[in-house]
Amino acid sequence: MNTERLVSTFLELVKINSVSKDEKTLAFHLKSIFDKMGFETHIDNAHIKSGSNVGNLIVKISGNKKVPPMIMGAHMDTVNPGQNIKPQIIEGIIKSDGTTILGADDKAGIASIVEGVRSIIENNISHGDIELVFTICEEIGLLGAKYLDHSMLKSKTAFIFDSSGDVGTVIIKGPAQKLINATIKGKASHAGLNPEKGIDAIVTASKAISNMKLARIDKETTANIGIIRGGHSTNIVCDLLELEAEARSLDPEKLDIQVKHMIKCLEDACNNVNAKLTIDVQDCYNEFTTALDDPILSIIEAAMKRADIPYSPKSTGGGSDTNILNGAGIKAVTLGIGMSNAHSTEEFITIDSLENTALLVEGLIQEMK
Repeated sequence: MNTERLVSTFLELVKINSVSKDEKTLAFHLKSIFDKMGFETHIDNAHIKSGSNVGNLIVKISGNKKVPPMIMGAHMDTVNPGQNIKPQIIEGIIKSDGTTILGADDKAGIASIVEGVRSIIENNISHGDIELVFTICEEIGLLGAKYLDHSMLKSKTAFIFDSSGDVGTVIIKGPAQKLINATIKGKASHAGLNPEKGIDAIVTASKAISNMKLARIDKETTANIGIIRGGHSTNIVCDLLELEAEARSLDPEKLDIQVKHMIKCLEDACNNVNAKLTIDVQDCYNEFTTALDDPILSIIEAAMKRADIPYSPKSTGGGSDTNILNGAGIKAVTLGIGMSNAHSTEEFITIDSLENTALLVEGLIQEMK
């Protein structure tokens, strides 16, 4: 492994703007890297349904060893503020200039995969068939994974490099998520002349929310009100409000209970003032669990031992492409890559974490059996 090249690749990637739905420049940059390495590259049509300006990038690497094929994946998109990132290195730590995110989520995963594969090829290490999958729109609902063209893939085992926590973290359990989109229709009136004739959608929503159990419900379940839109003027009683919320749980029964509770709070508040309520509930993704004796974990543990990385299986409250892949019949786990403070301007990653992640890529390729 070439640490200097790994860091250079990472810095190069984070400087490329790739906020969700604008991953085209990054996708073709990566495609060029793998084309020059002589690999087979494809871009699927996931952009049609996701709304991105490019599809998922799929790279095929033919092997010379008779073992099952494997997927290694990471997502190309970032959250905002993710434009014109200026990375800097201070005492072995890589961060932005403080005005943007860094983009280690998930370009640290991408850079480590690129370097790990390069090292395997350059050192003539035997390996099976490898399929690299770099998805779009992960940050806005795992859309790239949802619309991934599985006809291009043959692997049934996947390693997704996209988790915070130290390298060595293995996500073996992830939650299901549901979105709740609600519209409250009240009645407009003049706020100064006759407010009593109106039905205030904002007040109605506030009463519903005040009765909801939110944030940490229990060790397996969370809920959040994320977006509220409504109102036109201070002198008009608000007659229309839109609300977007979510609930997650490692237990599908608890998830259903939480969603029903949130809906009932909205219904009761609207019924009390004769406001009209419209609700749409969307299933985003299902939960997944990997048994501790699953063969995929044996491969991971052996690869970590090879790289002298502590093995640490854990559950998470976040979703990732892993949720979608498991639902599609591909045994997948998410691996920690050492990024910290993701989705904030304080995001950072150490060079050591990049090195260890690239070593893990190498080890997984060698241990696949």
